[in-house]
Amino acid sequence: MNNQLKTLLSDLVAIDSINPDLVSGAAGEAEIADFIAQWMENAGLEVYTHESAPGRNNVAAIARGSGGGKTLLLNGHMDTVGIEGMKNPHSPDIRAGRLYGRGAFDTKGGLAACMLAASKAKKLSLRGDVIFSAVVDEEYAGIGATKIAELYKADGAIVAEPTYLQLIIAHKGYVWLEIETTGIAAHGSRPDLGVDAIMKMGHVLIGLEALQKTLKNRPPHPLLGHASLHASVIKGGRELSTYPERCVLSLERRTLPGETPELIKAELENAIHHSSNDDGTHKAVVRTGLFRSAFETPEDADIVQAVKAANTDVLNFSPMSTGLSYCTDAATLWEAGIPCVLFGPSGAGAHALEEWVELESVETCLNVYLETIKAFCA
Repeated sequence: MNNQLKTLLSDLVAIDSINPDLVSGAAGEAEIADFIAQWMENAGLEVYTHESAPGRNNVAAIARGSGGGKTLLLNGHMDTVGIEGMKNPHSPDIRAGRLYGRGAFDTKGGLAACMLAASKAKKLSLRGDVIFSAVVDEEYAGIGATKIAELYKADGAIVAEPTYLQLIIAHKGYVWLEIETTGIAAHGSRPDLGVDAIMKMGHVLIGLEALQKTLKNRPPHPLLGHASLHASVIKGGRELSTYPERCVLSLERRTLPGETPELIKAELENAIHHSSNDDGTHKAVVRTGLFRSAFETPEDADIVQAVKAANTDVLNFSPMSTGLSYCTDAATLWEAGIPCVLFGPSGAGAHALEEWVELESVETCLNVYLETIKAFCA
């Protein structure tokens, strides 16, 4: 394997970059952002940092072309999930062609391949620009990618999520919602005064179950299948002898391209209305929370065809385009008008107690990124 790539990946994994929105008091991305900025500066690229939240900087580095060519964005995220229960999570360990450590697979392997590809692009005499972005907060709300999408434009983007060397052109999104039912608090001995908010939530759950069946019966998306919803957390009541005045249900709705929070909220309100058997005491309010959109890049988009051709050059086959059920920063870039694909290394253990990336696949990603750069930005 390319020793420079192996060393860079090891250095990235050795830096604690746990997302502080996931783990209170965690290190965040400051140290790894400083490291990446310095590395890219040493490689001779134009380097910029952009604050997405206090102490949380994205890094952007540009290999500037001579002009007149297309611009390619290479994107990866710096933050990781937590390390509770892991052994030596920030001590990179290479065994049997694998590099172990938190973030090695998700997504420091892809990040390292992007960094090295962007550094090599400077020497390729391209007309177009290559922009590399290392972003914060992908694992939670995606504020880093939102900032990059505000500041930079590109004709195509590769997001270096771990895809097992598959070409991903679509994925689902999600919206988090709350439904609150209200009742009237009263002593348990006074049913004439009390209204039970938890029982009212029962009607809501029946409506949600019917809605989930409806979603499953709709025609599936060709790459992503069906949208879905599930009840996640329910809270209500104070004590056994009191009628509960409030009950709150938190739920997640997994979305398909084109589905908006407004559409989903209206869909839920309609399902609740039809299940309520309203007796004059049923009150349910729907509130939308965090939303991360789905995305889908057309098969004939230039970036899709360029990555396919690069795979043929590197691996002697053209990968089939497919979709994912989870959400990434690609959707944020896509919403900003940048056609995106996901392409990244193989491995295992994202968010698990043992995480590793296959080193050979990281080098393959580097080579595919480089071939894509040569064709796309020529």
